[in-house]
Amino acid sequence: MPSLTSSSTLAQIKAAYADNASYIEDGSATKARAFITACRLLICQLPAKVLKGGSEVDLDVRLLADQIADAQAFLTQAAVASRPVKVFSIENFRD
Repeated sequence: MPSLTSSSTLAQIKAAYADNASYIEDGSATKARAFITACRLLICQLPAKVLKGGSEVDLDVRLLADQIADAQAFLTQAAVASRPVKVFSIENFRD
């Protein structure tokens, strides 16, 4: 998947967000990283308030920040799980 940049459109960012939201189901660290990037860009590009039809809607960026934290936790777990396990044994210590 192509990387998002500062010149990415809002439609491209939203598409990357949707395409990579399944990183847990797919067990994909690559998708998790792309999802984090999309979340960060959404925080920067989405307006904090939107007026539509006389009503005001607020964007709570904490929701996106929570999703970033979840994806980072997934990446940490994936990194720990992929490390080789070293076992210490004193089985033949006195021999």
